[in-house]
Amino acid sequence: MTDIIRPEDAAARMGRYRWLICSLLFAATAINYVDRQMIGVLKSTISADLGWSETTYADVIFWFQAAYAVGYLSFGRIVDVAGARIGYSIAFVIWTVGHTLCGFVNTATQFSIARAILGVGESGNFPSGIKAVSEWFPARERAFATGVFNAGANIGAVVTPLVVPAITLAYGWRMAFIVTGAASLIWLVAWIAIYRRPREVKTLSPAELAHIESDPVHPVEKIGWGRLLRYRETWAFALGKFLTDPIWWLFLFWTPDFLQKRYGLDLVSFGPPLVVIYLISDFGSVAGGWTSSTLMKRGMTANRARKLTMLACAIAVMPIFFVQYVASLWGAVAILGLATAAHQAWSANLYTIPSDMFPKGAVGSVVGIGGTAGAIGGMLMAKFVGYMLQTTGSYAVIFAVAGSVYVIGLLVIHLLSPRLAHVRV
Repeated sequence: MTDIIRPEDAAARMGRYRWLICSLLFAATAINYVDRQMIGVLKSTISADLGWSETTYADVIFWFQAAYAVGYLSFGRIVDVAGARIGYSIAFVIWTVGHTLCGFVNTATQFSIARAILGVGESGNFPSGIKAVSEWFPARERAFATGVFNAGANIGAVVTPLVVPAITLAYGWRMAFIVTGAASLIWLVAWIAIYRRPREVKTLSPAELAHIESDPVHPVEKIGWGRLLRYRETWAFALGKFLTDPIWWLFLFWTPDFLQKRYGLDLVSFGPPLVVIYLISDFGSVAGGWTSSTLMKRGMTANRARKLTMLACAIAVMPIFFVQYVASLWGAVAILGLATAAHQAWSANLYTIPSDMFPKGAVGSVVGIGGTAGAIGGMLMAKFVGYMLQTTGSYAVIFAVAGSVYVIGLLVIHLLSPRLAHVRV
């Protein structure tokens, strides 16, 4: 008589080493966002100490974004050539150096240079993470895995307003950069010790390896940027990033400022609202990946599953139009939390599209091209927000833009890649 193998028994026999890899990606992304968001949390403190105006702060953000744009394109290629293990290690060292240097600067120019170094390094986070996911997860699990590690961004954003104000009040804002930079090096040791490609891990079970490699085999070929830019599918991803990434930068770098100006919060009191906002967005990141992955497991095509999920996200962002008119602090927090959750759910699916359409040898480069486009959009957004706040002091037009671009982005993606078909190169 043939034994009946229950699904849970099969899963246990298969093993979960791939989720250990995902947890490392999650941790790195959390650190990435602690380092990235600190300037937003400390905006008023640093501005008062160094004499910054709204446009000076926007300029510092601009140079971070400019370096991020160049680095993203470069790291996409580095990761494809050197692999996720080495590529991620290089990126992490660079961004930790840039972050720590922020504790030693005295002028806006010096701060811009340090943040530019941070931007170059941090640009390697997502190309490396997406590359690792494409190596360790079959297509039907990638959106969920991406959503899980992308949720680290929200955990980083939760930790920052809890930890950084305490360090700042006790030891000053400079020491906050130094302490967080030194503590993050623990991750680098773990990454170098643990990460290998699946076939290089001797303890990986044959069942889990077979699961990871269960997709149809496509030739792994290194493909140049020139060739990739000829495909509409590359532009579908890149323009989607260009339109929507700047909104996440807006939330990250200016939400503390909005809460301070609209509701009179300070370095200590805006911590709990920010924690709630990013806890809600954490749920969105995982839910977005889980939704499209579940729809695919139920027989829906990747094209339909991804785009339906992204449409729901685009609609969920729209209430941000009205957030500045809400009298209640926690009402505003709910709207901001919904918008950030929708963005993270959107992003989990958008990041998965390159691995749906391109062979593994091109995924890192396509993600790099898209990340560069998103960073260029972020540069324009930084200048726009700084100008609007300096001249009008209002977030009205800023939030109007934030609420509309996701629908436009989805339309652009659909027009350029109606089926998310696999590209033959």
